[in-house]
Amino acid sequence: MISASAGFAQSSLLESVKRNPAEAKALCQSFKAMNSNGQSAMSPEAINKLASQRNLSANNAEILATYVIGMHCSDVR
Repeated sequence: MISASAGFAQSSLLESVKRNPAEAKALCQSFKAMNSNGQSAMSPEAINKLASQRNLSANNAEILATYVIGMHCSDVR
């Protein structure tokens, strides 16, 4: 069962990117740089790095990356 606070945290996480397109673009550039170095933006290493940079759990970092890639940079792998 997901608690209400966990659901709210995920919602606010995605809302911050929705309200700030520049943040989404910056993440896309970071993900594209990873791709150009042969690394997947969804690899465990990339997710852990994103989690560390943004003070997120690995689960929330994966949700954020999936959302940003799906909505803003679908050419990223």
